[in-house]
Amino acid sequence: MKDQFGRQIRYLRISVTDRCNLRCTYCMPEEGLPWIPKAEMLNYEEIAEIVRQMADMGLERVRITGGEPLIRHDLPRLVEMIAAVDGIDDISLSTNAILLPRFAGRLRDAGLQRVNVSLDTLDKDAFVKIARRPARRFEETLIGLRAAEDAGFSPIKINCVLMRGLNDNEVPAFAQMTRRRPWHVRFIELMPVGENLHLTDRYVSTDEALERINGVGGLEPDPGPLGNGPAVYYRFPGGRGTVGVITPMSHNYCDRCNRMRLTADGRLRTCLFGDHEVDLKGPLRESGTIEAAVLEALAGKPKQHYLQIGSASGSGGLAALSQVGG
Repeated sequence: MKDQFGRQIRYLRISVTDRCNLRCTYCMPEEGLPWIPKAEMLNYEEIAEIVRQMADMGLERVRITGGEPLIRHDLPRLVEMIAAVDGIDDISLSTNAILLPRFAGRLRDAGLQRVNVSLDTLDKDAFVKIARRPARRFEETLIGLRAAEDAGFSPIKINCVLMRGLNDNEVPAFAQMTRRRPWHVRFIELMPVGENLHLTDRYVSTDEALERINGVGGLEPDPGPLGNGPAVYYRFPGGRGTVGVITPMSHNYCDRCNRMRLTADGRLRTCLFGDHEVDLKGPLRESGTIEAAVLEALAGKPKQHYLQIGSASGSGGLAALSQVGG
């Protein structure tokens, strides 16, 4: 699969739900959103069939996202179905880890290979402010990280969205964890959408984060762990893990984009922050084939996003990142 600019598309992020058990301030309004009705969501058989048909067209890698994907009933069954598709050689999961103790072993047995865990702070009080949920959820996240290790997932990546005055003071501490733990901490720049513009003055560039880290020890460029994304990685000499940065605002990486996104209700979104999307659910349910719709999506994939701090005009109409899984 190639888009109109010749970029090879091998990676699909699949949102299985728009709901979440947290309300992170940059991701979802505290009161939630109008949820997608269950009847409008793709079932697991439909998701697996979309993956199968796209694998025939060149899809190789899949990431399951939400909202929080583990609140979708019996997610290991979907993983098992995707793992059975010829041509898919990598299946990963983005999660807040709260439910991982319950599911990590089953997910691993079903064929899940890697997990990315959202953890924006190492401080319980800051967690309550950012996630807008009780402090026990912080402890559950840490327990979930240990469950991921115990289940044998590798690499384990930790995603931290930078926000001035909320967690930017913790950048060195996050980085220092990678000296002793085989974790890969990635700092992500805040991305503006409709419901998080109140955070405009909290934007922190990853360049600033790297400067703070270099103040406690020099980093060296590193190829980083296996993955499909745009992170640039570094390592402390002798460190067991890595420090990564994801720079949608300060350093555009759209020229290397290799992905599309499938929403929980069956729309193929060609850019996280574009307004171009193509319905796959309709053709799948009506004719059983999606090839023409996928080709239409590829032909319309935009050259780049047009995000600007302080404005939602470049966000493709997104109210919240939770709607498409980031």
